[in-house]
Amino acid sequence: MLKGAVVLAITYTGVIFTRLPFINIDRPAAALTGALLMVLLGVLTFPQAIAAVDFNTLALLFGMMLLIAALQRAGFFTQLAARSVAIAASPMQLMVLVIVTTAVGSAFLVNDVVVLLFTPIIVRACNMLEKNPVPYLIAEAMASNIGSVATVVGNPQNMLIGVTSGISFTRFLSYLLPVAVVSTLILIAVIYFLYRREMAQAFPRNCLQADTLTVVAGHHLPAAQKRMLAWITPILVLTVLGFFLSSTIGLTLPMVALIGGVAAVLFTGIKPSKLIQDVDWSLLLFFAGLFVVIGGAQHAGVLDFFLRQFRIEADATGIFSVHLVSAVMSQVVSNVPLTMLAIPLIRHVPGNVLWISLAAGSTLGGNATLIGAVANIIVVEQAYRQGVRVGWWEFTKAGLIVTALTLAASIGILALEFRLGFLK
Repeated sequence: MLKGAVVLAITYTGVIFTRLPFINIDRPAAALTGALLMVLLGVLTFPQAIAAVDFNTLALLFGMMLLIAALQRAGFFTQLAARSVAIAASPMQLMVLVIVTTAVGSAFLVNDVVVLLFTPIIVRACNMLEKNPVPYLIAEAMASNIGSVATVVGNPQNMLIGVTSGISFTRFLSYLLPVAVVSTLILIAVIYFLYRREMAQAFPRNCLQADTLTVVAGHHLPAAQKRMLAWITPILVLTVLGFFLSSTIGLTLPMVALIGGVAAVLFTGIKPSKLIQDVDWSLLLFFAGLFVVIGGAQHAGVLDFFLRQFRIEADATGIFSVHLVSAVMSQVVSNVPLTMLAIPLIRHVPGNVLWISLAAGSTLGGNATLIGAVANIIVVEQAYRQGVRVGWWEFTKAGLIVTALTLAASIGILALEFRLGFLK
């Protein structure tokens, strides 16, 4: 137990700080080191370490990565973002379109990828329209987290929760879609309140909206990309439809994602090796390593110790507690490692209440600060490469307000669903 606790502490120290004296480490390296130590110190045997890895979650993530890589190379995201900003006639319309497009895109595609590809488009559009891009970038980052809360495939932590809990895609969506919709409206209201002076200023007259699409996209799609889009779009639609019908057709969510990913490899005309190179292997390694570390801690009895200290029940108090703890802890370890640590602690509680609360709390809590979610960091880094600096305090000022209001809304909505017997 002592060995397991020490390795768990060392691993999460690496995850939190990512920079340690005299050690070249990042989050995947910290997880891999922790997994290796679990085996070397005898906490787990090698077969037990392999058994601790949840290959269903990795398969779901891998299938989505293949599909998203094909969408990216086909220019799908560029077209979606460019067409969204092109129809805006005012700064407030542009803000609403950025928020809604990002939220909807993040619900069905992994939110980190959505913001990675949308951010340069938004910066270019704002520069052309002579508007400060920072409010739109802050809104984009928060909308990606809010939108992703709605579905199992919206973000990595939801994938973990969905696969582990066995909640169907449709039921998961029915629980959390009201939370996502209300939270999106809250985000729009807060951003308008904070930046109402900028929203009131019209676009310069010399910025012709008819030309926005061409300027923002940067080029007309070549014939090859048009053919890719002609293939990948129906594959995407069928994959999302497969998620909804997975229980009916007898396929698991990981299998649906793998079918969609492999179909993208086979039929889009993109060289398979390029799509495979686009897969985020470091993220998969991070997940695999953490699975072994958490499995080792559980096998050694470390997590049983925490279970004896904290008892969480599937009721309104449990909904509030999970939201609060996960939102606060997301600022320390980020939402994915937090979720992986929390899953064994709530797995013994029957029903879906705590699973759904964890999904909502860990995701919405990520909006509080720049380091609360990976999507926030991606937006800031991508913007910096475009010459735009998003300040810590400016983000946090909006983030704390949005997080407080959306968490309150989520707690209220889920508590009402529980009281009405819909969420059990």
